[in-house]
Amino acid sequence: MDIYQHFRKEEIPFIQQVEDWKTNVGTMYEAKLSNFLDPRERDIVAAVVGQDDTVNVAFFGGVAAAERQRALLYPFYEHAEEDRFQVELFEVDYDRKFANIQHRDLLGALTSLGVKRELFGDITVTNEVLQFFVAEEIGDFVRLNLTKTGNMPLALRSQPLAKAVRTEEHWQEDAGFVSSLRLDVVIAAIYHLPRAKVKPYIERERVKLNWKVVDQPGTLVTEGDVISVRGKGRSKLIAVEERSRKGRLRIVYGRKRL
Repeated sequence: MDIYQHFRKEEIPFIQQVEDWKTNVGTMYEAKLSNFLDPRERDIVAAVVGQDDTVNVAFFGGVAAAERQRALLYPFYEHAEEDRFQVELFEVDYDRKFANIQHRDLLGALTSLGVKRELFGDITVTNEVLQFFVAEEIGDFVRLNLTKTGNMPLALRSQPLAKAVRTEEHWQEDAGFVSSLRLDVVIAAIYHLPRAKVKPYIERERVKLNWKVVDQPGTLVTEGDVISVRGKGRSKLIAVEERSRKGRLRIVYGRKRL
């Protein structure tokens, strides 16, 4: 079976990279640890490795339900203990009387250091705690250089993974009708926006499909796809049902509660 037929054209370079990882592990018998992967990328890794007798794969991102996780491809005779994933947890202290740091603030502070997004994992923000995961190989760099966000001083403390705060995503399920599964049409239905206003969002790269920026309004959406619209939250296409008598498709979708 040709694995490429199950994925989008733009995902082929990553598929080929994973195939190289698998080949190297299978011939050299040396494990390969990836950077942090989003759920779509993990699906690709799992599909490429498949039910292989020589190479196994496991995922971990600091907590079991992390959205962003590292992949470990390893020979069949080894085990995937958590410490092999080299994930470090930082907790951020700051004066909450003068600021309320959000996910986007910490994300911006990290990227402003030149840290690539694939080198840090989930960011957890609650009323009491601000935490994030990073690859251990950049832990010292982050500890020394992440000293503020905006004008707010930060203090980082390394914590054991057992102290990671778990948060659950809550989705509000709903349904609607669309004329097609074009990205702009689906977004208009899910977010209750005029289609004319959706196109500029996409063309200005304010929309992500499966965690990747897309700029083509005509991109087709399929069941299971996750859509993010900047400033309007995240949604996912749960199901596509039969056409109505008027020829419109009924879709079931979930929106993340903000």
